[in-house]
Parts: sequence; C-alpha cells; structure tokens
Amino acid sequence: MDAADSVKNLRQTVADLHRELTRYGLVIWTAGNVSARVPGEDLMVIKPSGVSYDDLSADTMVVTDLHGNLVEGDLAPSSDTAAHAYVYRHMPEVGGVVHTHSPYATAWAARGEPIPCVLTMIADEFGGEVPVGPFALIGDDSIGRGIVDTLRDSRSPAVLMRSHGPFTVGRDARAAVKAAVMVEDVARTVHYAHQLGTPDAIDAAAVDRLYERYQNVYGQ
Repeated sequence: MDAADSVKNLRQTVADLHRELTRYGLVIWTAGNVSARVPGEDLMVIKPSGVSYDDLSADTMVVTDLHGNLVEGDLAPSSDTAAHAYVYRHMPEVGGVVHTHSPYATAWAARGEPIPCVLTMIADEFGGEVPVGPFALIGDDSIGRGIVDTLRDSRSPAVLMRSHGPFTVGRDARAAVKAAVMVEDVARTVHYAHQLGTPDAIDAAAVDRLYERYQNVYGQ
C-alpha cells in the first residue's frame, strides 16, 4: 500500500474512532482528539481544531508532518497537534495518540494523583498505576515532552497530565482509543472504592503476572 492509500484509509479510520469517544462519553462539545501515524512516513492524521463531532468525516481530517506542519487538508489541525507530533517523534513504537477530558480520569489529573493499581483490570491494561505527568501549557511541545518523559519509564499506555486530562498511546489509533476508554472506567471505579475506604494495591509480582497474561495470552 502506498502512502496515498495509507493516508486515505487512516482519514476514515481516525474519523470513525472519534465516534468511539462520544459513544463512551469521553468528550464534550469539540474537546478531545485522535491521531494516527502514517506507517513508513513522517506524517500523521489528526482531527481538525474546534470542529463538531457531528461534522467529522474522512474529508475533514487533516494530515501534518511530525512537527505539526499542515501537509494536507482545508482546516487547521487540532490545538494538541504539537503534543501528538512530539510523541510520534520520540516514541517510534506508538502508532496512535488520544486526548480526552473524560471526567473521572481528569478529576485524578486535577488532584495530581496517580490511579493506584488496585484492580486486576488496571494491572492487565496499564501494568501498574496510571502515572501523572507534569503541568504544561498548550501551544508548543511542552505537553508532548511531559507525556514522553512520564511514559518512558512506565508500562502504562495512559498518562494523566496534571490539571489537564488523560493522554493515551497505542500501537495504532484503535489501541489508543481502547486505553482512553479503559482509563476512564478504572478512574471511575477506583473513585467509588475510595468512597468506601482505601483499597489495597495489588502485589507487584501479581501485577506482573496479570499484565503478561493479558498482553500475551488473552484474546484470539
């Protein structure tokens, strides 16, 4: 498949995946975004800035290089483009990035508190606690640097950027969306657990076994 075909397919994929954000209640209004790396190219496909989810389509997606410069499309790219681009430049294994302001995960980010690994689902998907990244302003690659610096030493595909919200990564855009759905789910459940008391963290050896099974054995 040549680059033009890859871009065409990813435009549709990324447009479709934005519907998963609304389906799971992870975004409101025009907030949030999904991007995908174009395989074999220094390009990515990302949501345009400030466009209603109802108006998103393959044709409205934009293509930028990995420094956030517009390459293809009629609309301005997402305000988070610089962060996504920085992640792709510094984490070559990442093929998809997602950002939301999903309420429970963002509440943990507002507190600057990691989500502790107190559920087998957290061990499975995140390999330990969901870490907190530093506070950073939108506008340059500061957010991207915080994401990369935090996830470099973590198995987690999610980071809670302080006072901002979750960013998730994956081998492709669909995997990053899955992580966004999962981090909101566990953020909500652990919040409920804290209303009843302080849940105990799962033993590190058990976390390792759960993570290994889920990542390498679970599923078809």
